[in-house]
Amino acid sequence: QVQLVESGGGLVQDGGSLRLSCAASGRTVTSAGTGWFRQAPEKEREFVGLITRSGASTWYADSVKGRFTLSRDNAKNAVYLQMNSLKPEDTGVYYCAAQSGPRFTEVSAYDYWGQGTQVTVSS
Repeated sequence: QVQLVESGGGLVQDGGSLRLSCAASGRTVTSAGTGWFRQAPEKEREFVGLITRSGASTWYADSVKGRFTLSRDNAKNAVYLQMNSLKPEDTGVYYCAAQSGPRFTEVSAYDYWGQGTQVTVSS
């Protein structure tokens, strides 16, 4: 079992920044890549980014590339999502998840999910 807990969400103005954290317990985040997804009201959950187990590689959705940065601290069993230049369209609930399959842009590639943290960007 893995427990994932996101934190750091909140309300921010257009152009602002937030840093989300994902803390893991049980099987640690060092055992797999960690992905981030987001879900806006009445929309499907969408891929935001993935960081590998070692932290050596990251992938991002085109919509956030250049603005969001993933990092991890395996000693703390934590993954971070730094979000800069936020836009109203970034609003949604952000989830971290433990990767279990190769198609990492798809929800089905993850077997454990956190409860999510709300990010709201006002215009």
